[in-house]
Amino acid sequence: MASENTFNALYVEEVADKQFSQSICERSINDLPDNDLLIDVHYSSLNFKDALSASGNKGVTKNYPHTPGIDAAGVVLADKSGTFNVGDEVVVFGYDLGMNTPGGLGQRISIPANWAVKCPATLSLKESMIYGTGGLTAALCVEKIERMGATPADGPVAVTGATGGVGSFSIALLKRLGYSVTAFSGKPEQSKHLTDIGASEVLHRDVINEVNERPMGRGLWAHGIDTLGGDYLANLLKQIKPGGGVSACGLASSPFFNLNVFPFITRGVSLLGVDSVNIALTAKQHIWQRVATDMKLDNLAELAEEICLDQVPEYLQRFIDGKVVGRYVVNLKK
Repeated sequence: MASENTFNALYVEEVADKQFSQSICERSINDLPDNDLLIDVHYSSLNFKDALSASGNKGVTKNYPHTPGIDAAGVVLADKSGTFNVGDEVVVFGYDLGMNTPGGLGQRISIPANWAVKCPATLSLKESMIYGTGGLTAALCVEKIERMGATPADGPVAVTGATGGVGSFSIALLKRLGYSVTAFSGKPEQSKHLTDIGASEVLHRDVINEVNERPMGRGLWAHGIDTLGGDYLANLLKQIKPGGGVSACGLASSPFFNLNVFPFITRGVSLLGVDSVNIALTAKQHIWQRVATDMKLDNLAELAEEICLDQVPEYLQRFIDGKVVGRYVVNLKK
């Protein structure tokens, strides 16, 4: 049973060379790094990077044992920097949280104060974690195409990896802002779910790759948000209308892609990189305020499933198996 000085956390250990175990263990506050800000975590969420960390991917987490969790929302217990008051509700996304710093899949975290932002008054801690890094990344993707001039009048926006966390939030956010969305997914059984959250059209993801052997395809979509990388990103770019842009934020298919320059020099298509981890805190505060105002969704409950800490290992395996649907928010108080 956790006490004032102990807490429960997902604990990943390297039990043999390239063999890792996951368990829910009691940990001590003294096991945490000596940083300014100590937070009582109420909610976290699951992301593909958490699954990689929990399965021993040393490109994400170098040293084990370790507690993953790149998202956290909770209440300040102490702040040596004086940035926050005890009792303030804060959210944390990215930086080194959950990578090499013990993360939000534990009931306590200790972090530098400049990793945290106050939770907007219009969002609860749970709502903030329904968004999480997935929702925040989706918002950044939408804003990236907006900044290059995208408007709903341009035509439909293609979204790949539509059933995943970033994909599903991209659909919902685009719909909220008035865009028509074509969703691409390898899970045809989820078509109704995708239309329910805002997609105007749902196509199998392999449709994108029908132009794989061609230097270019017809311009079918005004803009795009790609979470897959690989051939999907390359072939999506071939089918964007003149002047359009594609926000690229993921590598679920592959981190590599092979493409000629024709989309860029004959149609003026833009490839827009999106990073949600190391962007400046001011940029995070800005997009977080949009998430709490003009990008706030009314159908948040439809986009996430709530689980408890004990269920985390089972649900992280869904990311490895490619069976993710929407977002998973973790209640650390259950």
